[in-house]
Amino acid sequence: MSSKKYTQVMSEFDDDLRLEQLLRKFTSKWHWFLLSVVACFAFTYYLLKIQTPMTLINAKVLINDPTKGGVTAETKLLGQLGTMASSSLANEASILKTKFLMERVVRDMKLNITYFSKGKLRDDELYNSPFIVDLVQPVDTIRTTSFDINFLPNQKIQLISDKLDTTIAYSKPVTVKGLGVFQILKSPSNVAQGSYAFNITSIDKRVESLASQLSVLLPTDPSAVVDISLNYPVPKKGEDILKKLLQIYVETNVNDRNRLADSAYAFIQTRLSYLGGELGSLENNIQGFRQKNSITEMSQQSNLLISNSSQYVNDLAKIETQLSVLNSLQDYMQSNAKGTSIVPSTLVVSDPLFSSLVEKHNALIMERDRRLMTVTETNPIIVNLNEQIARTNSDMLASLSSSKNSLNITRNGLLQRIRSVEGQVQGVPAKERNYLDLARQQKIKEELFIFLMQRGEETAISKTYNTPNSTNIDPPKAETTPYSPRAVIYYAAGILLGLLLPAAIIYLKYLVNNRIDSKRDIVKKTLVPIIGEIGHSKDVGNLLVGNMTRSAIAEQFRALRTNLSFYLKSPTENIILVSSGMSGEGKSFTSINLANVLALSGKRVLLMELDLRKPTLSTKFGITNTIGFTNYVVDKSVTSKDIIKPLEAHENMFIISSGQLPNNPAEMLMSLRASELLNDLRLQFDFVIIDAPPVGVVTDAQLLGDHADFCIYVVRHNYTLKSQLEIVEDLNKNNRMKQLGIVVNDIKIQNGNGYGYGYGYNYGSYGIEAENRGFGKKFGGWFKK
Repeated sequence: MSSKKYTQVMSEFDDDLRLEQLLRKFTSKWHWFLLSVVACFAFTYYLLKIQTPMTLINAKVLINDPTKGGVTAETKLLGQLGTMASSSLANEASILKTKFLMERVVRDMKLNITYFSKGKLRDDELYNSPFIVDLVQPVDTIRTTSFDINFLPNQKIQLISDKLDTTIAYSKPVTVKGLGVFQILKSPSNVAQGSYAFNITSIDKRVESLASQLSVLLPTDPSAVVDISLNYPVPKKGEDILKKLLQIYVETNVNDRNRLADSAYAFIQTRLSYLGGELGSLENNIQGFRQKNSITEMSQQSNLLISNSSQYVNDLAKIETQLSVLNSLQDYMQSNAKGTSIVPSTLVVSDPLFSSLVEKHNALIMERDRRLMTVTETNPIIVNLNEQIARTNSDMLASLSSSKNSLNITRNGLLQRIRSVEGQVQGVPAKERNYLDLARQQKIKEELFIFLMQRGEETAISKTYNTPNSTNIDPPKAETTPYSPRAVIYYAAGILLGLLLPAAIIYLKYLVNNRIDSKRDIVKKTLVPIIGEIGHSKDVGNLLVGNMTRSAIAEQFRALRTNLSFYLKSPTENIILVSSGMSGEGKSFTSINLANVLALSGKRVLLMELDLRKPTLSTKFGITNTIGFTNYVVDKSVTSKDIIKPLEAHENMFIISSGQLPNNPAEMLMSLRASELLNDLRLQFDFVIIDAPPVGVVTDAQLLGDHADFCIYVVRHNYTLKSQLEIVEDLNKNNRMKQLGIVVNDIKIQNGNGYGYGYGYNYGSYGIEAENRGFGKKFGGWFKK
């Protein structure tokens, strides 16, 4: 297999190993997950109980938009009159969402005062309260204030708030700073039972709150049906709020139509009154002229002139009528320079530009008037509307001037044609010509009078057709179940959170762990084979391997003994050095039990306490340390027999203690006497086990490495730092030890790590290779050099 392919396979294997290791950790902490899910489920239940359920109230409204198909005769007439019936569907939807309409609802239903029934976990809003709060004299700027109310005997009421705690009677005025004067009234239909509260807020805040819960959706198909929805905690109250909103919308729409019609009718009646006087005076002048000049019948020439110019005269009368109307509108608008009054558009129907400007102007006027009900003239919104009205007024005057110029050109052309006809007809007496001029003026006035009368009648008739421009095809109705909070989603989220929290904690601990936790941690850091692993023992003693012992740890040391046989094949290869990266990893524990398991097999085994800086073997066995290795090195008269001591643990076990602690331990280990002693002991014993100092702390163990045939490097599960594995890897790479093997000590399997152990053939390894196979069969490939 190529190196690249091998690397890829090992990478995939490593990923699988990591995943399974995490799964092992998760399953080992199953009680964490159980407790977390139960806690999160309970917390979710609490959240559901403290939240106020919100219900969705829906309604469907059909907007009668005359710009779309199905226009009735009435809407056509209203469209000609320039009323708001021609507004687009989007505009009507925007009107439904205006704060002006919602403010009318809040004021009419007194929604700025909210009543609650107090509960243990939450307060529920009431629609029909057992008491009524009457805000007699509110301040200009109301600060939101909440009150708890308790009903006491003898018709007394206890009011409690942040700044007030008092007892009052029904209908007694109460003054609160930042709120005003209010009183508590009895509700005729309900009896007070339990604890209650109420909240008083400003109109504007309540309007904003309700407007944020209102939704108006335009149709995606060609229909004119608008979907309106309101989110509210009390279904019946929400239905009534939405009904009231639609009612005010209809009333406002009809009132706007009527206002436009009234404005146009009043303008027409004023012009008719003025024009009637002019027409009466002109008729008197004609009658006096005929009597004065004795004109009874017209001559043949005059009749011919009338016949030839009649069409021109009729056209001129129409033009003069339109000019008169435009002049009247111009005078009306110039007298209303600030644009404070509605402009009638019923008189000019032939100019679409002017009609659209009038419609926009009138809409702005009505919007400003609605706004002025709640704000002052200095409000930025009013200032902006006034600027738009002024611009629209200027545009209308410019449009009127353009129309007048066009009509004047047409009138001058007609006058030239009439004069041309008069020039062609000779012999008409001067008196009859003057009479014909007066008759022509009369005809023009009559045409204008008739035109205004017709428009006046049409305007009066149109007002009777000012029906609502919308129809409630689906009245407001609350859904049967609250849409929020959704219990299923909350519980699902709670369970998911209950699973994720412990998983995240375990995974985070896994990521930040810098100590050896699994076989993978060792394999990734070093190529030195693992020749054994020793499980955690609850016994406090150091010697755990006995002749009749069948414990898991005893079997693991027997497996270690077997694995060492693969490396120490020659009888002369019998010196084993045991070291570690730092103290506390169990090198002395490993040395004692390895010596014992070797002695049990009939081998003569010598333990050497060569940790000259911190010896512990003598203490563990309870023997004196007055003479030992240091005495042999210093005093040439001391022989090896003088320092070898038998151990009670087994007849085949012996020990050489450290002796007195020297000042120069490294020099003693390098001495010739030390080398001679080790060569002598190699021949006397089957195995010599050297308990050396930690190799990661001092160099003493490396000095002894030249004499050792095999070095056991002890690491401790969840104790040894991963970085310390670099020590044994460095020793291996630089060949500072003849042969190296790692023993993993104090393995705990209850933490969901990759380690496991058992008895005999049931003995398992750690990691994903923990199967019911013998140790050598599982790790034989690792123990090859």
